[in-house]
Parts: sequence; structure tokens; C-alpha cells
Amino acid sequence: MTSFEFRDWACPAPDGGRHDEQALVFDRNRPHRLLVLPAWFDEANKLRRQTVEVMRRLDASGIDCVLPDLPGCNESKAKLPEQTLEVWRDGAAAAAAHFRATHLLTIRAGALLAPAGLPGWRYAPTGGRQVLRAMLRARTIASREAGNAERTEDLQDIGRTDGIELAGWTIGAAMFRALETAEPDGVLTEIEQSALGGPGLWLRAEPDEDAAQADALAAVVAMGMLAA
Repeated sequence: MTSFEFRDWACPAPDGGRHDEQALVFDRNRPHRLLVLPAWFDEANKLRRQTVEVMRRLDASGIDCVLPDLPGCNESKAKLPEQTLEVWRDGAAAAAAHFRATHLLTIRAGALLAPAGLPGWRYAPTGGRQVLRAMLRARTIASREAGNAERTEDLQDIGRTDGIELAGWTIGAAMFRALETAEPDGVLTEIEQSALGGPGLWLRAEPDEDAAQADALAAVVAMGMLAA
């Protein structure tokens, strides 16, 4: 079975400096090198195993893969409420340069961070407004069940001015405002969920994996990269 390792990479900081973040890598210094920008927040938890399974298959096909932590996520020591969309975009671009990526695969909201100039694919992309809507809905449902009803409009006002905690994730005001209008660009080739068969794993209640879907997604990417 193919295996991965963790490596540090130098991520730009808002103050102009650099700090180390981790990346999960399958790296044998091969010419075909894929940067993977994962789903966010609760969807990141649900899709992490599936994302790594796709990378295993690509590694077996002769493709190096990199899955970087962005500031405030996973093992990062940076604080999530301090992150902005531009900080994450700068981090994605820095990871692409550090690991000499030749291609890009974004997953769900990861499409909002796609570095310019890299060819590749966006799998089931979603915009920032949709990301917020799902988490706002989860919070209002939980509040209602706890007997403390909250209105979406009031939560949005709080998010824009003070930041807000949604589904266990504390999102700063600058990030919240940016996500309200952020949309993926049209450069990458889109891979729709229907092309993989079955519903998206982000719809399941718990993290899971699906071998057939992983096979299908990896095959699309590998054929595109190795034919180039």
C-alpha cells in the first residue's frame, strides 16, 4: 500500500512574515505534481478520508500529491478567527510554489482559493454564500431544538460585524463578509458529482469513504494529467 508523510512548508503571514504549516504529501519527486485544496469546515471533516484515498490512487498512477493545511485548520497553530479569504488564497498560492505543483484539484469550497495559472479541476465546487447558508441553517436548527430560536438575519448581522461561531467553527468578520460574495472562477474544468455515481459524501452524517467514487475521481484527474 502506498503511504504518505507530513512535511512543513512556509506559509505567508498577514504581517508579511512566514510561519510553518503542515502538508500531507505523496512525493517521490515525479514530474506530475498535484496540489489538492480540500473542502472547508464540517465538509472538510467528512471528506478528509475520501480525499486521502483519491491521493493514494493518484500516487499509484505516478502522480505526486500535496494536501496542505491552511492557517487555522487541522494542525495549524494559527487562530481560525484571524484568517481571511485573502490569507487563505495567499497560502494556497504559496503551497503551490513550495511544492512545485503542475496541476490543481479543488474540492467543494476549495475552489475559492484556486491559484492563478495552474490547470486542473474543481470537484463539486460551491460558493461562499452556500458555505455560510449550510452552517447558518445548522445553527438555527440546533438553537430551535434547544428552545432558543435564532433568526438567520440576526446571525448574519453578527457575523458581518463581530464574527460568529457556526457548527463549531469560529469565523472572523472579514472572512464572513468575503464569503457572502465569493464565487469560484471559471478557469478549472468542473467535475460534477453525478460523474462519480452516488450522492456526495458531504451529505452523510459522519465522515466516510467510497472506493468507487474515489476510483472515478482519481481516474479523471490521472487521465488528464498523464495525457498532457
